[in-house]
Amino acid sequence: MSTANTVTAATEVGSELYRTTVAVDRARLVRYAGASGDFNPIHWNDRFATEVGLPGVIAHGMLTMGIASATLTDWLGDPGELVSYAVRFTRPVPVPDPGEARLEVVATLGALDTDAGTARVDLAVTLDGTAVLGKSQAQVRLH
Repeated sequence: MSTANTVTAATEVGSELYRTTVAVDRARLVRYAGASGDFNPIHWNDRFATEVGLPGVIAHGMLTMGIASATLTDWLGDPGELVSYAVRFTRPVPVPDPGEARLEVVATLGALDTDAGTARVDLAVTLDGTAVLGKSQAQVRLH
């Protein structure tokens, strides 16, 4: 049975599955640094980040990747439906202080493999219209 948040063999390739925006602020960077153990100063010190050529403090790449995959598992309703996920990091995500970076995630159906019972979901992850993750693709179970 198909539900609004399930990919089925009847779903058309190219269909938009969902669209959402996720805010990233400095507090989120601190929480992620503590959880991951990644205390690189490019993620918390503006002076250091600009000295090494960045536009300022940037979000952790793995945080950005995790945010994108979390939108998918939230949409799926069951993290066990996610078979695999991979991305390429294409651009940093500067996080202002004060303020926040707003990541837009748009999921579309990229391909169906009815023999394997899976679908490829393509995740376009952008900041102000510019891609921050490339080839962000997940394999999910079909229903």
